Amino acid sequence: MKIKQLIISATAAAWALPLPVLAHTGTDGGGHHGLLDSFAHAFTHPFTGADHLAAMLAVGVWSALTVTPAWRAPAAFVALLVAGALAGFAGLWIPGVEPMIAASVLVLGLLVAVQKQMPWAVAAALAGVFAFFHGAAHGRELSASSGEAVIGALVGVALGSGALHIAGIVLGRAVMQRHQWLATLGGGATALLGAFMLARLA
Repeated sequence: MKIKQLIISATAAAWALPLPVLAHTGTDGGGHHGLLDSFAHAFTHPFTGADHLAAMLAVGVWSALTVTPAWRAPAAFVALLVAGALAGFAGLWIPGVEPMIAASVLVLGLLVAVQKQMPWAVAAALAGVFAFFHGAAHGRELSASSGEAVIGALVGVALGSGALHIAGIVLGRAVMQRHQWLATLGGGATALLGAFMLARLA
């Protein structure tokens, strides 16, 4: 009964979140022009957006529980995140960015919940595909920036994302390997967040 109540509470909390917290809504108005300012904004962004926070933690946890070696899927995520950001900054039109971000949260949550095992190359490719769309959203936000601001933002988002992946790996190994019901609960809550995001976009 407690687990059911927790899931209901998590769902209610997700519905209460404002949409901008869950998904990107366009450029940031060009308000981050300096190197350090752009770095700080980009580094903290994955921690403040529920979509990115959930997806990146899920990649780390899933990798810790099922992928060997655990670092490869997160590394692929960071690499393709940067590639997607460069594509968005360059003005390439990437279709379906918001639905793919929402789908990534749903799918990664389910992978954690069921602790789905797959070869590391397949896991890295899957994480990389999702990461590209997360990166494209960041790149779109950088479209009003130039020069040092872009460099600072790319480095910041890569390091911030990497920190969340590491946190997810530590969480997976230190806690969820010992208490697998927490992985089921946490992955289920993440999947519900992804389903909510997709419903809001419909």
